[in-house]
Amino acid sequence: MKVLVACEESQRVCIAFREKGHEAYSCDIKPCSGGHPEWHIQSDAIGVLYGDDWDLIIAHPPCTRLCSSGQSWYYTKDEEYNKKKRAEQKEAIEFFMKFVRFADSGTKIAIENPIGIMSTIYRKPDQIYNPFDFAFETECKKTCLWLFNGLQPLDHTQYLQKEFRTTNIHKAIKDGKWMRWNSEETKTFRSKTPEGVARAMANQWG
Repeated sequence: MKVLVACEESQRVCIAFREKGHEAYSCDIKPCSGGHPEWHIQSDAIGVLYGDDWDLIIAHPPCTRLCSSGQSWYYTKDEEYNKKKRAEQKEAIEFFMKFVRFADSGTKIAIENPIGIMSTIYRKPDQIYNPFDFAFETECKKTCLWLFNGLQPLDHTQYLQKEFRTTNIHKAIKDGKWMRWNSEETKTFRSKTPEGVARAMANQWG
């Protein structure tokens, strides 16, 4: 299969598909951090969508302006600040919907995002999972999948008891130290697809 993993700099999903023998490419406006620049397209993802014949697209639109945890920042006492952030949110919604509209092409597509406003503005997701639903993962982070053109929800590959579940992905701990909550590095760290989820995507959708 020819696979595009849109808005992915970590290359975790891309590498998982490559390991299964697929021709997969990550795509992001940032350079990749996964160690395989030869499999990375550093460009705006929307243009790349229409630039080739893809068998599968897995899209991770930026969630900073869409996730539930960030909605309180749009209602501060500073109305000019609120106006600016709402404009950014409108732009993020439109970017998300460009992937939805591309589904009319008939290509199998999965759009991934944490719990957020798209469930209301667009529609309910086809699946909600936590990373701990997949082998080798322990993290709690409710994540939505919108699936198109026959793509099926992921089957869970493990059941992890509550006492073993963790929340480090929200704390953004690196090398034993807490990262600044509002840094660009923290945002990138939190957005990386857990390896267990990436492997499940490659094994089941590939």
